[in-house]
Amino acid sequence: MRVVVQRVSSASVTIDGRVSGSIGRGLLVLAGFGPADGEAQLIWMADKVVGLRVFPDDAGKMNRDLNEAGGEILVVSQFTLYGDASKGRRPSFIAAAAPEQAEPLYQRFVALVRERVPATATGTFGAMMQVALVNDGPVTLIIDA
Repeated sequence: MRVVVQRVSSASVTIDGRVSGSIGRGLLVLAGFGPADGEAQLIWMADKVVGLRVFPDDAGKMNRDLNEAGGEILVVSQFTLYGDASKGRRPSFIAAAAPEQAEPLYQRFVALVRERVPATATGTFGAMMQVALVNDGPVTLIIDA
């Protein structure tokens, strides 16, 4: 499993001209899944993302996690995180889990995140989406499980 986490002032995902999910201050999580991913990786990643201390404390240091900061989270499926562009000019996505395997992983990951952060919004798996965000900091992390 691979995620890109961005601390945001706001973020939203739009599908067919309709906002599917939006948050204020919090984390935007782009999540991709590999064929070897399972429950252990999903639990580890949900704990890791929600527990990241990337929000400022009273002294301005990144010392608070999402819940301590009172933030929200937006989770968007992103199979292209497994794109390999090392050869040629067209990325290969053979390292990504097939959609029929990835969708249940995505749904389970969202459920695990929602258990930890009730204010969780999402995109729609497999949909063509437009993601808008205001990256705060900027703070962007790439995490592999």
